[in-house]
Amino acid sequence: MSVSFLSPLAALIALGVAVPLAALAVVRRRAVQARAALGLPEPGRRERAAVPVALAAVAALVAVAAAQPVLHDERTRKVRTDAEAWVVLDTSRSMLARQRIDAPTRLERAKAFALRLRAALGGVRVGIASLTDRVLPHLFPSPDLESFDATLRGAIGIERPPPSAFLRTRVSTLIPLEDVRSGNFFEPTDRKRLLVVLTDGESQPFSPEKIGSQLAAAPRIETILVQFWNPRERVYSGGKREFAYAPDPTSTATIKDLAAAARGAAYGESKLGAVIERARRDLGSGPEASVGEAADQTRLAGWVSLAAILPLSFVLWRRNL
Repeated sequence: MSVSFLSPLAALIALGVAVPLAALAVVRRRAVQARAALGLPEPGRRERAAVPVALAAVAALVAVAAAQPVLHDERTRKVRTDAEAWVVLDTSRSMLARQRIDAPTRLERAKAFALRLRAALGGVRVGIASLTDRVLPHLFPSPDLESFDATLRGAIGIERPPPSAFLRTRVSTLIPLEDVRSGNFFEPTDRKRLLVVLTDGESQPFSPEKIGSQLAAAPRIETILVQFWNPRERVYSGGKREFAYAPDPTSTATIKDLAAAARGAAYGESKLGAVIERARRDLGSGPEASVGEAADQTRLAGWVSLAAILPLSFVLWRRNL
């Protein structure tokens, strides 16, 4: 653990204690003269020092609070050095489909799935990409779960960015998955490479054998396809159903054909446990490195300010004696 200060110069506020200390010195000098004139005994050294010490404590605590101390709880994480994974989410308009107008969309379910999958992969570096008529990276493989969460929640949305093709309900195609290899998504040194695609499988026509063979070629990209789809789902806009969209009954077969050609696996969205097990098996084990990271940060200014109440209360109590 370590402590840092966000505004260290603000601690100069402690110099303000000189004013009450000077006033206290004047009052005490007059008190000494009065006691001498009346023949009263002087108070002990401890009693005389109590109020100045309390005032100094108030000043010190206020100065520390003004400097905004932050407690850092630092730890290290084990990170695989030979493996990377990508989670690719279909963000085409058909991923807006849902069974009811108040039910979660396919994309919302896919994002929740991705978060749970990422948490289960631990120290593997994982990236995020979106898929419409191209694969677009949003987060390059990172061991940081918070970065994954923030990117997934803030950057991934339907047609963000929009596809380059003419806008239709179904503009997605699984053809761009071949760019995962040619686009240098993985480091050349990666011995284990994993691609997890979360999609409804509703694609423009393509050759599963052609795309799958490219993913399966050396160095092989382990491929897992997860389908978010139901024949009763529809796309709603402005509270009304879009009749231009209809579920594609061939999508499940498309997903399975592509997975088979890539020598990978295909699952439905309800099979999170099986997907996690398969992903871990595909990634296997390998060398790890310790990476330091800033974990929890706790702001202490409020607690320090509360602590200043104790010596201040003592000063006010002594004043009333």
